[in-house]
Amino acid sequence: MTKAREGKGFGKPKTTKTTNVWKTINWAKVQRYVFKLQKRIYQAAKSGQDAKVRRLQRLLAKSYYARLLAVRKVTQDNQGKKTAGVDGVIAISPEQRLNLTEEIKGTLKAKPLRRVWIPKPGRDEKRPLGIPTIKDRARQALIKSALEPEWESKMEGTSYGFRPGRSAHDAISKIYITINQSSYFVLDADIAKCFDRINHDFLLSKIHCPSSLKRDIKQWLKAGVLDNGVFEETETGTPQGGVISPLLAIL
Repeated sequence: MTKAREGKGFGKPKTTKTTNVWKTINWAKVQRYVFKLQKRIYQAAKSGQDAKVRRLQRLLAKSYYARLLAVRKVTQDNQGKKTAGVDGVIAISPEQRLNLTEEIKGTLKAKPLRRVWIPKPGRDEKRPLGIPTIKDRARQALIKSALEPEWESKMEGTSYGFRPGRSAHDAISKIYITINQSSYFVLDADIAKCFDRINHDFLLSKIHCPSSLKRDIKQWLKAGVLDNGVFEETETGTPQGGVISPLLAIL
């Protein structure tokens, strides 16, 4: 892959001095600031202060530190950081990450998803992933960071799927404790095509957030998908492969 392909659309690295800016960012300070703002959103939502929640969500979505963290998550931290969207971009330089931090400040026109088929564990079937571009993934990570604290304040204590700081091991531990304390029933169920069949209108009706953020979410849901060069509209579902999709799936 050529350098132009890797950095397409994000500007070219200019000088070593500028490139090193990304490497000197105080990430502990960035994370502390974002966490404190998220904590305020959580507390406001918990106490029913809806107007304050919206104000803080707008503040976080515009925050430079929150944008830095969102870009870092999708370009460095996430497992799927080297999976390309429809633009073919799989890696960007530190200089281009700084440029991207500015580009995700406002609403973007969402690009179609790139469909990738991966095997289902232990089966002959394959399941589809819809991969957004790096730019869309970064904006999704930013909006997710603004919405997730509000929804965390409303989630059941016994809910573990796709939640920050919780894992399958936590669910197993809870089940073990429960079945050793009282009588119980166990339901083992799988929601077929859970991500693929989510009704867009119903989902959007449940999300009460600043209108600019809601427009972003609607764009991502309706962006369509390219499968081997063939465009398909997305009338239902939220794509497996989208950064914000796990949160949307559990609302």
